[in-house]
Amino acid sequence: MFHYYCLNPISSVGLEGFTEGYEAVQNPAEAEGILVRSASMHEMELPEKLLAVARAGAGTNNIPLDKCAEKGIVVFNTPGANANGVKEIVIAAMLLASRDIVDGINWVKENSADPEVGKKAEKIKKNFAGTEVQGKKLGIIGLGAIGVKVANTAKHLGMEVYGYDPYVSVDAAWNLSRDVKHVIDVNEIYEKCDIITIHVPLLDSTKGMIGEAALEKMKDGVILLNFARDLLVDEPAVVRAIESGKVRRYVSDFPNPVTAGKKGCIVIPHLGASTEESEDNCAAMAVKELMDYLENGNIKNSVNYPACDMGVCTQAGRISIFHKNVANMITRFAALFGEKGINISDMINKSKGEVAYTMLDVEEKASEEIIDTLRAIPGVFRVRVVK
Repeated sequence: MFHYYCLNPISSVGLEGFTEGYEAVQNPAEAEGILVRSASMHEMELPEKLLAVARAGAGTNNIPLDKCAEKGIVVFNTPGANANGVKEIVIAAMLLASRDIVDGINWVKENSADPEVGKKAEKIKKNFAGTEVQGKKLGIIGLGAIGVKVANTAKHLGMEVYGYDPYVSVDAAWNLSRDVKHVIDVNEIYEKCDIITIHVPLLDSTKGMIGEAALEKMKDGVILLNFARDLLVDEPAVVRAIESGKVRRYVSDFPNPVTAGKKGCIVIPHLGASTEESEDNCAAMAVKELMDYLENGNIKNSVNYPACDMGVCTQAGRISIFHKNVANMITRFAALFGEKGINISDMINKSKGEVAYTMLDVEEKASEEIIDTLRAIPGVFRVRVVK
């Protein structure tokens, strides 16, 4: 029996995916698996029993990834599960920014008690005249699941679409409209595009990437959309660029004192993936990933350990080992089983940065002595008997 704990409310559609071999618990210390959405885990004491954390969403800034890696705790996310929901709000944001819809709606609210509101609206509506998106150049930074969907939809709206992603995946490339112009220098997007939207993960290399230097290269009156992470953009610099007229509108899904209520800023209360469908899809994927790992040791969509899949074990036993990505580790594992006369029928080893993951299918169940010896090898974080 496996036990799971939900740090946030998780869609019942996802939780219904758990089979009878799983049980929800009220204490995280009793769980092998944790499901989380936005709750911060950085101050949380990670239970010794914990094997995996499944984030029902894409971002994992709320999870201590390195700490989990050192403890042999696999952290999953659900890339693409909420892509359609985010795509739709990005398109909506683009239209809101282009047509000055928000200021127009606010004017109607402010004058709602005036019996002449209809007549006055006809006189002042020119103050909210915007521009159409058809024929405009849209620049998309990051061609992952969301970026590809935004690009393809924008093409159907008659836009000229430029995409930048030096690490675009094969799947994304196949799904991307052939009419999208794939540029190899992000500066081409800065210099040419009327509207720019960013869809990259928050890393040390991407933090503040839309700053003063990038803004200076952009066209006057550019519209910026940020539905990825607020720290990707130097927002004080954007506010100054709005005041100078360089930036026409900045739409963000991340409220904070820098942009909330500021002229030219449309700030949405983090609604990007807040749809019933997205929450259901993320929960269902997170549960599926968690179950495959707990039952079989397989890893898919982990952010701190490499992908590994050996299917369902048909041998007497399966051992998974979390360890440093250094030389001779595999040799030591194999030698230990050889010394005990246990044949390894199948094996996989993958690495991700400084960590590695090894799975061994063996023809005899490993004794506690072997498991303890494996744990004692320098550089081994965790040894798990999957079967």
